[in-house]
Amino acid sequence: MRAHRVFILVAALAIAGCSTPPAATITANPDPAHNARNALDWAGTYRGVLPCADCEGIETVIVLLDDGTYSSSSKYLGKSNAPFSEQGNFTWNEAGNTITLEGPSPVQYFVGENQLIHLARDGSRITGDLAPHYVLAKVADAATGQR
Repeated sequence: MRAHRVFILVAALAIAGCSTPPAATITANPDPAHNARNALDWAGTYRGVLPCADCEGIETVIVLLDDGTYSSSSKYLGKSNAPFSEQGNFTWNEAGNTITLEGPSPVQYFVGENQLIHLARDGSRITGDLAPHYVLAKVADAATGQR
């Protein structure tokens, strides 16, 4: 009888030892110093055609300079050949991933790798079928060929 108990105890320990350990939970804390402002080569010229409710699109060119200034040009395709131009300063959000073009009607852009993503007025990403059309691509520098 005692041998039977020892056998059951050894079998129970063997079975318990074979169970898989719980998966380790890895929590990634992003480095606050690694953001678009610090890690990307964001200065340069961005170009694209943004959606427009009452025209064929808004041909948009934005130039961001290292000193925190910008210039922009917007042409309403199918409406007028005269571009609307603006110059001023831009600011970064605390997270270092979004800029606001300061001016009479401030505009926000999420800064990605070689692109600016136009954001809604509340700062959220635009979703839906037209979302891919709210992206301005960085243009290669004519002199160096670099973006």
